[in-house]
Amino acid sequence: MTRVCIDAMGGDEKPKVVLKGVEEALAADSDLSVVVVGDAEVVEPFASSHKRVKALVSTEHIGMGEHPAEAVRTKKDSSIVRGCGAVRAGDVDGFFSAGATGAIFVAATMSIGRIRGVKRPAIASFLPGVSGKKTVFLDMGANADARPEMMVQFARMGRAYAKAVLGTENPRVALLSNGAEKTKGSEAVIAAHDALASAGPWFVGNCEGTDLLLGRFDVIVTDGFTGNVALKSIEGTAKFILKYVKSVAYASKRAGLGALILKPAFLDLAQELTGEGYGGAMLLGVKAPVLIGHGATSVPAVKNGTLATARAVRANLVAKVASELVAGS
Repeated sequence: MTRVCIDAMGGDEKPKVVLKGVEEALAADSDLSVVVVGDAEVVEPFASSHKRVKALVSTEHIGMGEHPAEAVRTKKDSSIVRGCGAVRAGDVDGFFSAGATGAIFVAATMSIGRIRGVKRPAIASFLPGVSGKKTVFLDMGANADARPEMMVQFARMGRAYAKAVLGTENPRVALLSNGAEKTKGSEAVIAAHDALASAGPWFVGNCEGTDLLLGRFDVIVTDGFTGNVALKSIEGTAKFILKYVKSVAYASKRAGLGALILKPAFLDLAQELTGEGYGGAMLLGVKAPVLIGHGATSVPAVKNGTLATARAVRANLVAKVASELVAGS
């Protein structure tokens, strides 16, 4: 049975939202067991009333605005630190939290540890494509600055993720830049291009922001600063489109009828663009699957994040990332 630890205190919503998501994940996966970590009054009643659930009591919580390293160092009994500790101890196989991204990154790196040879873990998720094809996108915020050799590692880890989870046989990697030509981009981007070009035949060159949602590439790699800006831009655009369509729907009965017919499609689109359909973003480079959910999480997002963490365990994601890195060394 696959064992996953879920942070009941993570995210902007109340713990009951997280617990409902866990409940739905258990109903969807009969081979899943869960450890919920958080305040005693939250996790213990839930565990006692659900099969395949155990409670891990913590007494502290790391807020979104706290300094990640300092919070992890001083709040040893926080839900994030205790959850990562459960992974390190071998009590569970993976961890999901919608808490503070920086704190999850620090706790996972320090407690669970990095895969041998990994310079810095990276945050990766899937971008939907117009053709229906998904693209692995990283780094999405863990490393604002990334040296060329780190970008090569990100690319290799992204390829392993595409192989393990999407079933892509020979993932092609592109570098995000402001032009397709190899001479385009900042000095850092040009240096990364040269390093990637020397890394393997799977690197196909630069791509632009307009390529992010076209499904032309299997993996798109960038530094964490650019990746996070791009991701938030996509999420903001999705919210704008939904609000705009909603406002237009009230203009007339005819528009309202059309919006009602298209509502399921728009909701599916929102899930794809905000990452809710995947549950979160994977922290690649640590010794166990760690999935980071969106702060404004929902019941479906927690359900999907829990199930995605379990799938990563079953797909032997960590071993495949390690193998990809060894093959390229």
